Amino acid sequence: MIVSKPDHDLFFRTDHLVDDLSGRSVRGGAVTIFAQIVKIVAQLGVTVVLARLLAPEAFGLVAMVAVVLTFLETFKDLGLSAATVQRPTITHEEVSTLFWVNVGLGFVAALLMVPLAPLLAWFYGEPELIDITLVLGIGFALSGFSTQHLALLRRQMRFSLLASIQMGAEILGMLSAVAAAYLGAGFWALILQRLVWSAVMALGGWVFCGWRPGRPGRLGHVRELLGFGGHVTGSNLVSLFVRNMDQVLIGWYWGATPLGLYDRAYKILLLPINNLNAPLFSVAMPALSRLADQPARYRATYLGIVEKLSMVTMPCAALLIAAPDLVVRLLFGPQWVAATPIVAWLGVAALYQPVTYTCSWLFMTQNRTAEMFRWGMVSSALSAAAIVAGLPFGAVGVAASWAVTGILIRMPALFWAVGRNGPVRPFDMVRAMIPSAIASAFVVVIVTVLRMSSVLNAVPLGGTLVVLGLCAVLVTLLCFIGLPQSRRALGDFRQMAGSLFRRSANA
Repeated sequence: MIVSKPDHDLFFRTDHLVDDLSGRSVRGGAVTIFAQIVKIVAQLGVTVVLARLLAPEAFGLVAMVAVVLTFLETFKDLGLSAATVQRPTITHEEVSTLFWVNVGLGFVAALLMVPLAPLLAWFYGEPELIDITLVLGIGFALSGFSTQHLALLRRQMRFSLLASIQMGAEILGMLSAVAAAYLGAGFWALILQRLVWSAVMALGGWVFCGWRPGRPGRLGHVRELLGFGGHVTGSNLVSLFVRNMDQVLIGWYWGATPLGLYDRAYKILLLPINNLNAPLFSVAMPALSRLADQPARYRATYLGIVEKLSMVTMPCAALLIAAPDLVVRLLFGPQWVAATPIVAWLGVAALYQPVTYTCSWLFMTQNRTAEMFRWGMVSSALSAAAIVAGLPFGAVGVAASWAVTGILIRMPALFWAVGRNGPVRPFDMVRAMIPSAIASAFVVVIVTVLRMSSVLNAVPLGGTLVVLGLCAVLVTLLCFIGLPQSRRALGDFRQMAGSLFRRSANA
């Protein structure tokens, strides 16, 4: 059924967003940060519980299939959700066509899991992977139905609704996993979590977005959108191939237990990155797309996001570097102590990874996805070389090689590639990170000195980490207050907090 003309304007028109774009971005950022704080706390608690209920092997088995899932999820989307958000003007017929493309690709991805199941079991030498792979394929058929609905919510900057859907899916999925693990389901608890998440996201997209697709039009009418999405997908697939190569090779070369250790350590890195970068993408993509023809405002908006993102994530990474053993023992228990050096090296990667992730926003919102694809090829080759070089030295060697080459080679090269065209230059990105880099260096030094002294010897494990965390927060704030650039950013944080408080009071 094709919706009426007023509905077209409601879902596809964006001119009404420009006048209050800054306000919407601030409010959206406040809602997003609040939602992610809740989500991070919940995920952290569930991660701790599951690590104590399940063996490392269970996480390793699911991680072996997760690599394939990530590839097929990117294939199923085909970059069409980003195309819907970025496009200055778009029609009901075009989005309907993209909807049916996403649905079809979802079913194709699900069917591809059937021949992949025995191949994965043979490759890793784990028969359980056949059943795991077949069941997880169900999620693709579900998620294809809501790709365009969620994209339309992002296009309209409906961040509160998006946060509600995502939080609901995460929380219900996590509760399902904990209940199943407690009842002795083993690795099936982790599989249930993924399926519940997919089902809730699909349902939420249809419930909260009133748009309904019509009949698909000709693919020729959306050729430009498919080209945009194709370049995005190509870049993402190449990047994903190398980003997951470490887990594939560790699982093949060293087995499920070392992979389980590496996977849990990697989750500590990905927890802040995924829970801040991915939702911020929902805020930044429509905002920057609407400012593409205003270079000064575009540059200021992007750099403001990068600066604040660095202020939140880099000091946390510094604490991981300085106290990895305490984090591992407190969160996962003594049986995971072998993951300590992996966490420390991945903490180095966590210093720069959130900011490098945002560079894709520049490529996409400036309609430079062909350049994005070419850079992805170069970056992936560099990452692959680093992973292979570290593999003979185990999971620790892979983590160290990937993290060090990233900060010395891949990050500077990426800043040059994305900043050589457009309003944001390489030095702009470096300058936005300087206050957080200074604060992070002080955190590493202060925390290391405290740990070397005898001051905390009589303090229990949890208390020690709390004290060190509070010291890290204090040192970070003092550094930010002492630097004019970050002092202004702290004022923006206060504005966001005030906006969130007023929304909560009105609710």
